[in-house]
This record gives sequence, structure tokens and C-alpha cells, in this order.
Amino acid sequence: MSEEHIVKSYDEELQILNNSIVQMGSLTESLLIDSMDAIIKVDKEAVSKIVKKDEEINKFRSSIDQQIMTILVKRSPVAIDLRYAISALKISQDLERIGDLAKGNAKKILPLPDDLPPEILNGMRRLGEVVQKQLKKSLDSFIEKSVSKSLEVIKNDGQVNDLATVSIKEALVFLSKDKKNLDFATNLLFVNKNLERAGDHISRICQNIYYLIEGDYPKK
Repeated sequence: MSEEHIVKSYDEELQILNNSIVQMGSLTESLLIDSMDAIIKVDKEAVSKIVKKDEEINKFRSSIDQQIMTILVKRSPVAIDLRYAISALKISQDLERIGDLAKGNAKKILPLPDDLPPEILNGMRRLGEVVQKQLKKSLDSFIEKSVSKSLEVIKNDGQVNDLATVSIKEALVFLSKDKKNLDFATNLLFVNKNLERAGDHISRICQNIYYLIEGDYPKK
């Protein structure tokens, strides 16, 4: 086997890994959108489809793990290629976790009434939209290998935290109006906290994109 052929095969393996991360990210973004749509509409029939989509994300994670293991064993990568393998592994972990959180949020709507106060739904909608935008920008950053976009996402994580705080307060106000709202408010609190956690995972994705490009993590 010629050296040129070996190099070409290695490049193809890295490209397949790159494509797998992009596809997994796209599926995770779609799941997050579907989950938020189901929450805002209290669409309980959508939950089963969301659960199945999360199973697809988990399969991507397993496939990516296998691809990375094969590259590490066969190629013994160094420098940028080693960073790529490490970053891809961590990014896929965070994408899987975002999918888990989105699936968990969808399940939280099952016991909810169909007539939740609009102000509570609006608060969660605003939070969900920002998290969705953060995820999209993080995926763009990975595709473009953009340092500036990765840093922008990391910086904007504070906005996610602020919106989560506001939405949580709205859920607590809803609870205070009637103790019968306890179960409903508890589920809403979980939704908000899960969205905030998803924002943390998105920020970590961009920290690993920065590491992939620069060989170091961004300074805090």
C-alpha cells in the first residue's frame, strides 16, 4: 500500500468523523426545536417522536466513539489530528447530553394542563429560542472552524442564565398563586433548569472547538 493511499485513507476517516459530528449536531438541533415546540404547544402526542429521535442521537454517539477509537488505535494521531479526536469525543458527549435534556423536557409536559398561563410559556419560549440560537451558532462554529463564533457563544451563555432565572421566577409566582399548582410548577422548573444546563453544554462545545483550533482553552 502506497504512502499516498494511506494518507488519503486517513484523511477520509477524519472527514467521515467530521461529517458524523455535523449530522449529530443537526439532529440534536432538530430535537431541541421539536422539544420546545411541544412544550409551548403542550403537544403531548409529539413526545414519542422526540424520544425516538433521541435514540438516533445516541446511535450517532456510539458510532462516533467507535470512529475515534479506530483512529486512535490505527493512526496514533499527533498534534492537530489528536486534538481533533479529543475534541470530537467531547463534543459528541455534550451533543448527546443536550439531546437527553431536550427529551427529558418533552416528557415533563405529559402531566401539564393544556391551559398554562401565557406569561409562563412566553418566558420559556424566550429562553428556548436563545438556547436554540446558541446551538446553531456553535454548530456553525464547528463547520467553519471559527474562533470568533465559538467565543461569541461562550460569552452569550450569561444571557441564557439570565433568562433562565427570569423564567424560574415566573414559575415560582405561578406556584405561589395556588398550592394546587405544585406539581405543574415543579415540572416547569425542571424544564427551565434543563434549558440552562443545555446552554452550559453548548458553551463547552465551543470551548472544545476553540481548543481544536488554537490548541488551548479560552481564557476566562
